[in-house]
Amino acid sequence: MSAAPRADFPIAIIGAGFGGIGTAIQLKKAGLDSFTIFERAGELGGTWRDNTYPGAACDVPSHAYSLSFEQVPTWSHRFAPSEEIQDYLLGIAKKWGLREHMRFDTEIVDARFDEAAGSWTLTTGNGETFTARVVVSCVGGLVDPAMPDIKGIQSYTGELFHTARWNHDYDLAGRRVAVIGTGASAVQVVPEVAREAARVDVYQRTPAWVVPKHDKTYSERYKSLLARFPILLRASRFMIYWMSELFGPVIFFDNERLAKIGEKASLAHLKAQVKDPELRRKLTPSFQFGCKRMLISDEYWASFERPNVELITDPIEEIKSGGIQTRDGSLRGVDAIVVATGFALGLASAPFPIKGKGGRRLDDVWKDGAVAYKGMNVSGFPNWFILMGPNTGPGHTSVLVYTEAQIAHVVAAIKKLRKEKLRYVDVRQDVQDRYNEGLQGRMKHMVWSTGCNSWYLSADGSNHSLYPGFAAEYAIRARPFRVRDYEIAPF
Repeated sequence: MSAAPRADFPIAIIGAGFGGIGTAIQLKKAGLDSFTIFERAGELGGTWRDNTYPGAACDVPSHAYSLSFEQVPTWSHRFAPSEEIQDYLLGIAKKWGLREHMRFDTEIVDARFDEAAGSWTLTTGNGETFTARVVVSCVGGLVDPAMPDIKGIQSYTGELFHTARWNHDYDLAGRRVAVIGTGASAVQVVPEVAREAARVDVYQRTPAWVVPKHDKTYSERYKSLLARFPILLRASRFMIYWMSELFGPVIFFDNERLAKIGEKASLAHLKAQVKDPELRRKLTPSFQFGCKRMLISDEYWASFERPNVELITDPIEEIKSGGIQTRDGSLRGVDAIVVATGFALGLASAPFPIKGKGGRRLDDVWKDGAVAYKGMNVSGFPNWFILMGPNTGPGHTSVLVYTEAQIAHVVAAIKKLRKEKLRYVDVRQDVQDRYNEGLQGRMKHMVWSTGCNSWYLSADGSNHSLYPGFAAEYAIRARPFRVRDYEIAPF
């Protein structure tokens, strides 16, 4: 295992999820193998290493939720379960010999830029320091669980765990289980828990728009066909991508007529799955389609038709030692609480102290909201590249379309630095400002600004999470490394 970024042109990659692994592969393809991947956990995989709860799967079709330059024909379902995605990442890491570049159980806790040397000094949690000419930050967003701030949660004496930290040693069969949250992980886990538990109480704060998943199992014959004719696999990916782009305006534009298309499909799905009109009313959102994350499931709403599942919409007042008390005074005893409240994204702050030119702190630069040029570069922090940074999240398609465009940009920048023996490249402040003013100007035309509260928004209501437009447009803008946009510093 490599001890540090290699000497000829040391490159540090922080994080071993899709972004880190994809970057490493493209660097190797470009003949750049002087990189080290720092991973704070004991294994690669990121989101798919940690999310192993029952029913965990991607909500993007498998043929699109994989790297375009590492396609495989072996997915078992249209929407791959989490263990298959993790196996995919393990497989391509092995294929490209990436483990020899990885340092596991190594968390980066501090980064400082040396302007004279054109390099970054990275400090780990155990006090080691490493020097890198370029840093590619691939710190994912769906990693750190967000626990709810509920009175008395520490006093609960039963079993309690977050979906991203599932306790597989605890048997839910015959138990009374409470699920707090009704977002993307809840719609997957509730149907699975309902099959085993004696009773399931689902605590809903806000209902979500849910559309049919239409999942299916791929036959061995179909997989063999894809393996024999790779063009069919590429065609499948192409169709999935462009269908999501065509449907995109229904999800992200602030247009009631377009939104009605999605709402009509969701309401028809609800009516088909839930017969009780009062229950349907409780499950029907009051906000415009797309304002919060659209969810997909063939089973979630149908779960509430089961006699052992109850939807609870009265707010939680307090968690007692043996159960949950709602505002109406009801106390429901439970053996286990499953927390399905998502992740602490940290979009408004740096993942750890980062000091750029002149000792500028990234947290200070981002005090009014996280901004970056194309989501990747922040002026004053040379040779530092962010994958899936501010305003690069998709609301309608595979995140990997964005990630691959960013990887192409990073590799082009590194080639420029090496070929011309440059000290650093640093995006110009005026270029960054102009880019972000344009993005925020477009936000007023997006559905996320219509007033509903979602994880997309910062405390002041601004959106520094999602890209306001099509994935194709972002990819076209992000892939090129345009020298004129940067301050170039030679040695």
